[in-house]
Amino acid sequence: MKFFLDTADLDEIEEAASWGALAGVTTNPTLYARTGGKLSDFHNHIKRICDIVDGPVSAESVAMTREEIVRDGRELAEIAPNVVVKVPTMVEGLAATRTLADEGIPVNMTLCFSVPQAILAARAGARYISPFVGRFDDISEDGLEQLSNVVSAIGGYDFSESTVNHEQVEIIAASIRSANHVTQAALMGADIATVPFAVLKKMVQHPLTDRGLDAFMKDWEKVQNA
Repeated sequence: MKFFLDTADLDEIEEAASWGALAGVTTNPTLYARTGGKLSDFHNHIKRICDIVDGPVSAESVAMTREEIVRDGRELAEIAPNVVVKVPTMVEGLAATRTLADEGIPVNMTLCFSVPQAILAARAGARYISPFVGRFDDISEDGLEQLSNVVSAIGGYDFSESTVNHEQVEIIAASIRSANHVTQAALMGADIATVPFAVLKKMVQHPLTDRGLDAFMKDWEKVQNA
């Protein structure tokens, strides 16, 4: 499994990248707004992220028609070669994804909540599909079960003829709220988990690790004082 950071915070991205385990970044309008960013600086901000991260950086179109999404996608793709255009799962998004994929621009189809949506996204040429987990939990439904269904369905077919450079579509477990979400997504075979920085930090932590480190340090202190 690869790890993407779900943020637009440059400090978080730089810190996560220094750990050596960061494969990419996903952003959205909400995450960018949290940084206090302005519309006039959005493209420059995405460029700064791309300068930090070698892997895919998803930047989202906020347009609602296929023509506008395609226009946004072309502009975003010009920012850096590793930009992936994030497009919502809807009819206009599918049509725009087909056009962008045909032009060699990779798409991350977001806000996916069902197997039929995922299959349509794959057929439209999406390079990445982002089923959301946590938002199902918000309405007391099982997001992990839905993710598992999408992973199984997409994994059962070869969609590479539809994608840019004929690469196999990858499933991004999105809307991740906990380290357990990551564990379950990895066990079911999701290709990528995109996680907030707070969750990424929790993934490193374990009480037995802390206990072991504490014991080691105390024993080493005894050696030093002997």
